[in-house]
Amino acid sequence: MPLSGSKLIVLAAAIAVTLASAPDATAQSARETDPRVMGWMDGFPPAPDKLITQPDSDYFNFPKLRWSVCHLRELLPTKQISRGLGAPISLQYLPPEELSGERQAIDMLTFKPSNSNDEMTWEESLYANYTDGILIIHKERVVYERYFGCLREDGKHAAMSMTKSLTGLLAQILVEEGALDETLPVRDLIPEIEDSAFANATVRQVMDMTTGVRYSEDYSDPKADIWIYSAAASPLPKPEGYNGPDGYWEYLQQVKPDGKHGEQFHYKTINSDMLGWIISRVSGKSVADLASERLWRRIGMEQDAYQTVDGKGVPFAGGGLSAGLRDLGRLGLVMLNEGVINGERLFPAEVAQRIRTGGDPAKFTGFPTIPQGSYTSQWWVFHNAHQAYAARGVYGQTIYIDPTAEMVLVRFASFPKAQNSFIDPTSLPAYQAVAEYLMSK
Repeated sequence: MPLSGSKLIVLAAAIAVTLASAPDATAQSARETDPRVMGWMDGFPPAPDKLITQPDSDYFNFPKLRWSVCHLRELLPTKQISRGLGAPISLQYLPPEELSGERQAIDMLTFKPSNSNDEMTWEESLYANYTDGILIIHKERVVYERYFGCLREDGKHAAMSMTKSLTGLLAQILVEEGALDETLPVRDLIPEIEDSAFANATVRQVMDMTTGVRYSEDYSDPKADIWIYSAAASPLPKPEGYNGPDGYWEYLQQVKPDGKHGEQFHYKTINSDMLGWIISRVSGKSVADLASERLWRRIGMEQDAYQTVDGKGVPFAGGGLSAGLRDLGRLGLVMLNEGVINGERLFPAEVAQRIRTGGDPAKFTGFPTIPQGSYTSQWWVFHNAHQAYAARGVYGQTIYIDPTAEMVLVRFASFPKAQNSFIDPTSLPAYQAVAEYLMSK
């Protein structure tokens, strides 16, 4: 390994954000592992066994994960996504008494998880999935909002791979506005990539993750690509004798081919970082600054967001975002309303329409919890009866948009295992149950 074992594991978890926890982690319930119950970082100073630190801590292992997801900027360097100096534009809420009644009604909704014949209530599902925050907007008004664990109203939470959807949205905006030609090979925009497998991939293939590039995330293999990637992306000083790539973009320049471009969807984070580089080259701005200019400042967000960076200050376009729950609700509203919020058009309607249409389902295999799904512009499309689509991140993060129900649902979570396949059997039927309930009103 290019770094010491303990540091490398920490960095892989924090930067690649795909490391699963121990097999028996789910034996500890959400209530038992609430950071307030665990006492992480409590006291001045905290007790030695309650410290969560960088770089030698296992801060992304469960249950420490449940504290870390709200405190990434205390562990890693970040770049601000500024909301600007204007006053935030408040979300619309149901009247207090009606909001309280709606919460009780939704909490009592029942559904059957797709992997069980036993009914579960909505509220039970929140604890089953280690929810940290949940927001539901229906017909422009907040109808449900709760906070758990490390998250408070004024807090921020790691979005994980929902960051990819923000990156993809920025790219799709540039495409629809004519600033980015999705048919161009990457080498035409990024000459530095000439010797990489990305060179002859098209921008669209990068956006849809149908590139044929080698990238293994087998954590049991000390020579897997994930370790080289994590060492390159580390914001910490490189150890003496290190001669690998330095930063996300240097890593991308040495990626090898694996299969043909355009044939199959392969979920590989390096596509998102390649897309981030393309966006930066075309716009002349980092993805964080462009997100601030085109979205955060214009939407009327409540809080700045932030994005982790590599050792050269490049934002992690594949998983580095942390943001407020309500602000991601606002982002979901912009998508639901096809580029319009607070009476202002932020981008062409075709941006959201193109994403909602989805990619080619024939290229989308290996995701049994999304059997009719597809992927495009770094968004997951379900192709269900409600035309739902979503931004998704490991450990249970989602912005779930249901155009038929006129519903936006945002969830932050800290599930013990990274893969959403463990969470979908409960979450997706729960979302559908809420959507049907709201449509019945």
